[in-house]
Amino acid sequence: MTTTHDRPGPTTRARVREVTPGGARDRRDDLATEEPLEIRVQAGAGPAAPRRTVAITMRTPGADFELAAGFLYAEGVARPGDIAAIGYCTDEDVPPEARYNTVTVRLEASALPELPQLDRHFLTSSACGVCGTASIDALRARRLPPLPPPGGEPIAPEVLYSLPERLRAAQSVFGKTGGLHAAALFDRTGSLVATREDVGRHNALDKLAGWALLGGRLPLAGHVLLVSGRTSYEIVQKALVAGAPVVCGVSAPSSLAVGLAAEFGMTLIGFLRGERFNIYAGHERVAV
Repeated sequence: MTTTHDRPGPTTRARVREVTPGGARDRRDDLATEEPLEIRVQAGAGPAAPRRTVAITMRTPGADFELAAGFLYAEGVARPGDIAAIGYCTDEDVPPEARYNTVTVRLEASALPELPQLDRHFLTSSACGVCGTASIDALRARRLPPLPPPGGEPIAPEVLYSLPERLRAAQSVFGKTGGLHAAALFDRTGSLVATREDVGRHNALDKLAGWALLGGRLPLAGHVLLVSGRTSYEIVQKALVAGAPVVCGVSAPSSLAVGLAAEFGMTLIGFLRGERFNIYAGHERVAV
């Protein structure tokens, strides 16, 4: 286990008793670390600048700044160019042992954004992606840039078949623990662009979107997004805000995810396993 003032890592060592038909033995095992991350926003610089806690999410430590940026972008709190700085919080109310579990995002603004999200705290677990955009109506009101229409050469099924294995090969922490989700970005030829891991699939996607936001790579037009596990409404919502036209999942999508993808012109693929998949919306982007 980490000491109280150490920065937590993505894995934690534990003692386990392994039971097999041949008997039992004690050994050490690597677990996926799960700890809270408090995300604060601050308007402008200086000790008197207004600041507020926006969210507390359970996550796997690592890429914390990307996670904070991606979350705030998905929720409409920060747009490209709004973020002036991100750092671990050193406010007086944060004890030393919580420093690396508290992130402050400083915005290029003199006042906090007038958004309903800031009127309450979001408490999200690693198992669910509860977020401020709680309905399709709220997402419509965001007036998001439209996804690029289907055009050019459609994606070959063989490219899609190859993505889960390429994602698994890139999951370094999953290889140690077997307990992490991932989100990966590919180009249209199936080449891996970036991947992020977390105990929560929505956190992994926020980290990936934050990486793109901070690197000036948004929107994600011309790319394919793959998430491990099921594809929920939150996953499609976050992918839509990031401008990803094609979203794939290795498991099933939810009904709300399918409806959202269809309404906004996104290609949504589920059960991408081996040499098969289901297209739930936007089949025009796939060469079938």
